[in-house]
Amino acid sequence: MIPDEAGALALHEKYGSNQVVVKHCKTVARVARRLAEAARASGKAIDQEAVYAAALLHDIGRSRTQDVSHGVVGASILEKEGVDSKVVEMVRRHVGAGITRDEARRLGLPDFDYIPRTLEERIVCFADKMVDSDRVRPFELEVKRFINKGHDVSRLLALKEGLSRDIGKDPESIVLNNVKESGGDAR
Repeated sequence: MIPDEAGALALHEKYGSNQVVVKHCKTVARVARRLAEAARASGKAIDQEAVYAAALLHDIGRSRTQDVSHGVVGASILEKEGVDSKVVEMVRRHVGAGITRDEARRLGLPDFDYIPRTLEERIVCFADKMVDSDRVRPFELEVKRFINKGHDVSRLLALKEGLSRDIGKDPESIVLNNVKESGGDAR
């Protein structure tokens, strides 16, 4: 089952997600939808419905924890609810720019490779990095945040470069141009 927007929002309500998280997820979903549309326009086979659902639900695990395990917790919630495995994997793999198996062990996460692999997984992960709270922002601000937190910036940059190759356009420009066209806010 791939939830539509109403179904995803009902799951957020069922699990007690606060409105800040829900607004963030809606913004990430808007960004992910635009990236998925660009991927499809470039000739890529992509499950747009699953991307949109996963983006809407990517932080549902924050209803239970605010730490790095929220992707694992969210995936567990969605598995329990019978959500399609593609959506579950996008939620599981959206944290940071992905987490390697070794990093997962050090962080106390289940022994798993959390690097986003599919185009859909990478779109949801990247869309999340373009949104701070409920505002779309330049990618360079996420790069600075990664540096300040000591995260693997090369993996973040590789995420963007890979999407650029897959879509045939800079994913940041797709997102920021869409914000300008819709009258939205970009920092």
